[in-house]
Amino acid sequence: MNDALGNPQSVLVLGAGSEIAQAITVALVAERCRRVVLAARRPDALADHVAALTARGATVETVAFDADDLTSHRQLIDAAFDAGDIDAVVMAFAVLGDRATYERDPAVAAAMVHTNLTASVSIGLIVADRLRRQGHGTLVVLSSVAGERVRAVNYVYGATKAGLDGFAQGLNDSLAGSGAHVLVVRPGFVRTKMTTGMREQPLTTGPDAVAEVVVRGLRSGAHTVWSPPPLRWVFMALRHLPRPLWRRMPR
Repeated sequence: MNDALGNPQSVLVLGAGSEIAQAITVALVAERCRRVVLAARRPDALADHVAALTARGATVETVAFDADDLTSHRQLIDAAFDAGDIDAVVMAFAVLGDRATYERDPAVAAAMVHTNLTASVSIGLIVADRLRRQGHGTLVVLSSVAGERVRAVNYVYGATKAGLDGFAQGLNDSLAGSGAHVLVVRPGFVRTKMTTGMREQPLTTGPDAVAEVVVRGLRSGAHTVWSPPPLRWVFMALRHLPRPLWRRMPR
């Protein structure tokens, strides 16, 4: 169960190799989260992260996780929950890629959609089922402002985030009254290895800033948070920008 301040005492991270996910985990452990389960495609690559969390007092377990293997989702989630209550599940796996590649090879685009959306729906439903049965807990979904209004610069990726965001919002509504809920996180441009070489956007931020927003959102029971927070008001305007002007937005 969350502590008296609303901080999770246990967390399962799906896509634990993500720099944003790692920053969130460090921030949670700093707030006395003590059980950490890290699920990643390459658990062996997490040694430094595990050591840092352990040094801060957490008990850490790593498990192999392939988001694209839908048949493995139920077993992984059940094993984590059967070992003890999970207060927060962070869903952080995603593929970015680029427009040129997707337009040149639609099969690559379809594979990305499978990872970003299909796999997220699959494991999200399984997590929600366990949280509902548990009677408490939060599914943290890393969405993106890219899904708020899809831009031509990488519209296939943006479409997956739009779909994921809609799924997460609806899933949260379906959990009303169960004691469980979904926290949707909408970061803007974040400096990570995945975005290296890309031109930074206004209000660019880093993983630690996203983590701070997530921890505050978990503590307050929010359903949606933005990082940085001013993006909420920026996109309130951008959603209504006439399409000819939207197409001229910097890429």
